[in-house]
Amino acid sequence: MWAMIRQAVVCVLAGTVAACTHVIPPPTSPASAPPAPDEAWARVLQRAVDRQGRLDFTLVARDRTDLDTYLAYVAQVSPHTHVTLFPSRPDALAYYLNSYNALALYGVILKRPSDFDSFLARVKFFKLTTYRVGGQSVSLYDYENAIIRPLGEPRVHFALNCMVVGCPRLPQVSFRAQVLDQQLEAAAQEFCNNMQHIQVQPERRAVRLSEIFRFYTADFVNERVAPSLIAYVNRYRTQQIPEDFAVEFIPYNWLLNTQ
Repeated sequence: MWAMIRQAVVCVLAGTVAACTHVIPPPTSPASAPPAPDEAWARVLQRAVDRQGRLDFTLVARDRTDLDTYLAYVAQVSPHTHVTLFPSRPDALAYYLNSYNALALYGVILKRPSDFDSFLARVKFFKLTTYRVGGQSVSLYDYENAIIRPLGEPRVHFALNCMVVGCPRLPQVSFRAQVLDQQLEAAAQEFCNNMQHIQVQPERRAVRLSEIFRFYTADFVNERVAPSLIAYVNRYRTQQIPEDFAVEFIPYNWLLNTQ
C-alpha cells in the first residue's frame, strides 16, 4: 500500500503523469442503440438523478445501455472533430458540459470510490485517469481547465459536476444549446442562493463561499466579469451581500453525492 502511495507521489512531484496514467477505454455502443445519443444521456439523468441532484450509481451500473451509448458517441465525436455538428458556441458548450458530467459518472461507476477526501485520490481520479473524447485521450482535470474554462463562461462552474456533495446540483435534464443561457442563469441563481454554498454571517460581517470560488477566482474576478467575488455572487442573489464583508471559504465536501 505504502509503495503505491509513494509511487503516486513520485509521479505527481516528478511530473511523469503519462507513466502513471490509467486509461479508461470508451464503452462500446450497444448494437441496438438508438441513433440519438443526446437523448440517451437525457434518459440517464431522468432515471438516476433525484430532485436534490443525488445519483443512484447502482441503478446506472446495473443497466449502462444509455450511458454507454452516449459515451461511445463522445469517444468519436467532438466540436474539434465534427465542426459542422456544432455550429455555435452554445452547441459546443452544451456538449462539453454534458460529456464532462457523463464521464465523471462513468468514472465513478467503474472505479467505485467512496469519496475523494485525500489529495492522492483526487489526483488519481481527476488527473491520472483519462477518457476518450473525439478520438483523443483527456483527463477530467484537463478537460475542464484546458478546454472548457478557456471558453470564458464562468457559469460553467455551476453546471460541471464531479459527482460529489460539494458540486452544484446535477439537473434531471441535459444541457441544450437552444436554452443553454437560461439553464446556466438558473444554475447560477440556484447555487448563489443555496445556503450549502453561500453562508452570510451578518454578526461577523463575513460571508462563507463555496471553495469553487477559491478554486476558480480568476474566472469570476477579472476586468471582463466582476471586480470581486461578492460583486459576482450578488448578480444572482435575491438578498445582496455588503461589499465590505470578509470573504471566507467553506471546505469542499468530497463525499460521493449518492442517494
